[in-house]
Amino acid sequence: MTDLGGLETQINNDLDTLTIVELKKKYLTQKGLLTKKFANIKNIPNDKKSEFGKTINRLKTLIEEKINNSKVKNKIKRSLRIDPTAPFDCNTKTNKQPHILDLKGSSHILMQEVDTFIDIFKSMGFDIVECRQVDDDYHMFESLNFPKGHPARDMFDTFWTEDGFVLPAHTSTMQNRILSNKTPPIYAVIPGRVYRNEATDASHEHTLFQCEGIYVDKDISVANMIATITEFLETYLESKLEVKIQPAYFPFTEPDCEFSISCPFCDKNGCSICGYTGWIELMGCGMIHPNVLRFANIDPDEYSGFAWGFGVDRLVMIKNNIPEIRHLRAGSIKFLREY
Repeated sequence: MTDLGGLETQINNDLDTLTIVELKKKYLTQKGLLTKKFANIKNIPNDKKSEFGKTINRLKTLIEEKINNSKVKNKIKRSLRIDPTAPFDCNTKTNKQPHILDLKGSSHILMQEVDTFIDIFKSMGFDIVECRQVDDDYHMFESLNFPKGHPARDMFDTFWTEDGFVLPAHTSTMQNRILSNKTPPIYAVIPGRVYRNEATDASHEHTLFQCEGIYVDKDISVANMIATITEFLETYLESKLEVKIQPAYFPFTEPDCEFSISCPFCDKNGCSICGYTGWIELMGCGMIHPNVLRFANIDPDEYSGFAWGFGVDRLVMIKNNIPEIRHLRAGSIKFLREY
């Protein structure tokens, strides 16, 4: 039994110096010291087996408590790393963290096209605000007129953390922050990565880039919205376009529209890109709902505005004749060299 005294001293020292993995390997694996002691219990005299077993179990409990406490501690540390309420510095000169929009040199085609979008919108007078990667329920849903339990939340089914935070399903999560911290007129574009609980196929991905836009001022109408979006698309696609809108539903706009353009590749004659319809549906848009303005303390009787959001991936595919959205993230060297 004297060897157990030495083993207990060794364990007490190791509890303060070894990692969880090292403790498990040294004592609890098939070849671990405690496992070997358990296997040796058959060789212990009968009058000492009970005491021997109790000692071994007590030592095992010491190690397991250390492991379990470490797991809880690490889980708490991980949850504290996410703080969506922390100040968000969009100024790349003062914020030294890596930014998607700061990448130079050899860049992915998505990043190249996002830079192009930004240059166009800047020339039109818009501010650029990068979207957060983790946010909360209020900015993802409630401030955008999605009350708790509202069935429209299913339209933006996304991923949640164990701490109750959400991976944005649309860059609209920044709308309330922008509207609350500026005085109209407000012109802002929000590019960023978003996440959807989607089954992937040639035209759908669970992770994609989106570009949101908001425009708020006095006497803003649907005509202003159509003209602004058309100006951007014609500049980007380098083509004169016919446009049309049709009714849709989004909780944060009213009226709500789907925005379509005449196919710039076949001049409405029909091709594989437009599905032989002559038209390409590009984005959702609409006049900002009065409740969204009220949440940002903007009087909807004095101001109005519009918002739109389009998938960057899809527009990049259309312009560059890329047949499948999965090519954009497959990591194919052939594809990356081509673009």
